[in-house]
Parts: sequence; C-alpha cells; structure tokens
Amino acid sequence: MARNKPLKARDIMTEGAKCVGEHESLQDAAKLMRELHVGALPICGDDDRLRGMVTDRDIVIQCVADGEDPAQVECGSLSGELHWIDADASATDALHLMEEHQVKRIPVIDVQNDHRLCGIISEANLAQNLTDKQIAEFASRVYAGAH
Repeated sequence: MARNKPLKARDIMTEGAKCVGEHESLQDAAKLMRELHVGALPICGDDDRLRGMVTDRDIVIQCVADGEDPAQVECGSLSGELHWIDADASATDALHLMEEHQVKRIPVIDVQNDHRLCGIISEANLAQNLTDKQIAEFASRVYAGAH
C-alpha cells in the first residue's frame, strides 16, 4: 500500500537515544556503547540539551592514539561540528544532510518539544526505509570520503 505522506525523520529514527553527559569520561562513554551495542552516543549537557556526538572511533583517534587516558578525558572536550535534523523534516532531507556532512548517524531534535533529543537516524534506519537507489547514493557519497 502506498504512503500518502512523505516519510519524516521521526518516522524512520530509532527512538529513546541514550545520552552520555558532557562531563562523563570517554571511558564511561565506551562502557555505555558496549552495554547498548552501539558505536556512537549523543553528548548532552547539564541542561539535557544536545552538545555533540562521540563515536568509538573518536575515542580511539582523539584520545587513545594520543596517549591520553580515556578515564580522564571528558566527552564534552571532543571537538567537532554538530549536525542534527528536525524531527518534522523529511527523511530525504535527513539523507541529504548525512551525505553532505559524510556522517553515518544523525541526532533527531524535536523542535516543537523544547528542542529535545528524541532519536537517532543511522545507516540501518536508512536501509529499512529508503529506496535501494537512495541507499546506493548515500553509500557512495558517505564512504567515498571515508578513510
């Protein structure tokens, strides 16, 4: 059966994204990633607002490889540009934003609900909800610049 309305970001996201606090250590983030079986977590501030994202790769490249102790480095100290999508934006807009910034996951913010984090869109969400052509284009754009 055909859908009457285009898919929105909220329609394809994984709900209930768990945050790691900006003052928590990268070791704490790594433990939470292991517990949740994920490779990335949103970083939330003391006000519960989105501050960034931390990936398992960030922990290795920006901490461990530099000889830093992940137990002593706060998640909020990781630098990087934050990208997010409004929950009411189209799924296609989310796809294009992920392609443009070559990111494999993007936080979803509910602008209508005090700009609160409400979910995450990952590659798996895209694969389950978009066309094969869209997925192929995403892969070629995101992974073309990956090292």
